[in-house]
Amino acid sequence: MNDTYLFISDIHLGLYSGSVEKSKERLLVKFLNFARDNCSELFIVGDLFDYWFEYKRVYQKGFFRTLTALQDLTENGIKIHYFIGNHDFMHLNFFRGEIGAIMFDEPIDIYLNNKRFFIGHGDGMVKNDLGYNILKKILRNKFLQKMYSLLHPDLGVKLASATSKSSRDYTTKKDYGEEDGLFNAAKTKIDEGFDYVLFGHLHKRCYIRYKNGIYVNLGSWLDTPCYGIFRDGKFEIVDWD
Repeated sequence: MNDTYLFISDIHLGLYSGSVEKSKERLLVKFLNFARDNCSELFIVGDLFDYWFEYKRVYQKGFFRTLTALQDLTENGIKIHYFIGNHDFMHLNFFRGEIGAIMFDEPIDIYLNNKRFFIGHGDGMVKNDLGYNILKKILRNKFLQKMYSLLHPDLGVKLASATSKSSRDYTTKKDYGEEDGLFNAAKTKIDEGFDYVLFGHLHKRCYIRYKNGIYVNLGSWLDTPCYGIFRDGKFEIVDWD
């Protein structure tokens, strides 16, 4: 019997405030409880949080219910694969050490039910985005992150939030041309022999067949909450409401 795999991306917890975020988190926790009983492995394909900065002995306040629901998954034997996105990249070892998630900085090549998947958040995969690729190397530099951690947590998290909003503004205003750059990246990977190429990042949900493979973008929970499911050789994107 084949395993069942679930996929989510771009929830951006912390983007809004007050009742909007509470409602979004309730919806997410319900999904995580569903995942606990209905999958073998969960893939979080980037930007679970709108921003995340973790100190050696301090992690940011908020979304306690989400964190405990994730730990509940691992304690029930569900593997969590967490891909660091362009917003929630300042992780140390909390998710790995406390929750038991498997963390990824870069896309991976993995077989699921005998199908070859290329999975990643998608940031940095578009050819005409040199400015972001330079910024990505700076922001993810471990020495610079260590220096940043010397700031008081209240100030550090506040600046991380501001940086996240600046990144969103850049992505929104950037002209990537008429073509979907991630689809072009996916076509290259399918030509290399992948059966599925799965991204998030662009907040544009799609499922496109190309030659012998399929390109999937999971969209965003900011628009229509949804999840991907792969079982019995079939991938679907399902609305979660």
